[in-house]
Amino acid sequence: MDIKRFVKLQLAMKQMTMTLLAKKMTELSGKNYTRDSLNGKFYRETLSVKEMELIAKILDFTVEYKSKIR
Repeated sequence: MDIKRFVKLQLAMKQMTMTLLAKKMTELSGKNYTRDSLNGKFYRETLSVKEMELIAKILDFTVEYKSKIR
């Protein structure tokens, strides 16, 4: 599952819209986000790690980084 589908699934489970997510991101970060700007970031695959962590905080999930080195 790609990140866009994962976030949309989380939004649906929380009964939240992309517009509301963008508004909350703007409030928490001070940077202006809109539904269209978020959709563009997902489409272009330019979402930053910091933005993903902010989304995770708002939607109450964790981002985990794992090494594949054994």
